[in-house]
Amino acid sequence: MEALKKPIKISDSEWEIMRVVWTLQNTTAQEITQILSESMGWKSATVKTLLGRLVKKEAIWTEQEGKKFIYHPAVSESETVQSAAENLFSHICAKKVGETIADLVSEATLTQADIDQILAELKQKEPVATIQCNCIPGQCNCHQHD
Repeated sequence: MEALKKPIKISDSEWEIMRVVWTLQNTTAQEITQILSESMGWKSATVKTLLGRLVKKEAIWTEQEGKKFIYHPAVSESETVQSAAENLFSHICAKKVGETIADLVSEATLTQADIDQILAELKQKEPVATIQCNCIPGQCNCHQHD
């Protein structure tokens, strides 16, 4: 087994492939196609194209077993999700991060355990007095750029 590498940026379609690879840990293109053909309507060629991109990005690694290739995750699911969240927040005004998190929580389906975990994190969070806007002039209405 190879060591997991640092998370990388992947497309929405590649996320679907990675979800299967992360779940199964070792899988074939045929298994992935069977899983995603109904929900995504993908054919084998689509899955193989996406697998090729993910191998090239070093998000997955392969080993050959007879005539089949077995695909394994080369990046951690939790670190890749964390990286995607950080990427999202880097594209919005720093003053809107809290509002965005609140919106995400209101839209998410959560268990009591999820809510308890979120509340525990919030209780430990040290608030800051002010947040500096990081927008380009004209991008927001905070009037810091006037």
